[in-house]
Amino acid sequence: MTEEKTAAGSETPAGRNKDDVALELMKFVAITTGYGKGISGTGFGGKAAKSSEEYAEALLQLFERCRDVVGR
Repeated sequence: MTEEKTAAGSETPAGRNKDDVALELMKFVAITTGYGKGISGTGFGGKAAKSSEEYAEALLQLFERCRDVVGR
C-alpha cells in the first residue's frame, strides 16, 4: 500500500486526507461514548436529553477538536 508523508512527517494512508481521518475519529468517539446526547435514563439527577440542535452543535465541536488533533 502506498503512503504519503504529511508536512509534519506523519504518515496517512493514500487517498485519505486529514478531514477524513478526523471524521472517522469523531464517529468513533461519538458512538463509543454517546458524546453530546445527554443522559436519558432513569435515576437521580439525570440530565434531560438534548435537542437536535444542541446535539448537532456538540458533534460539530467534537469534529473541530478531532481536526485539531489530527492536524498536529
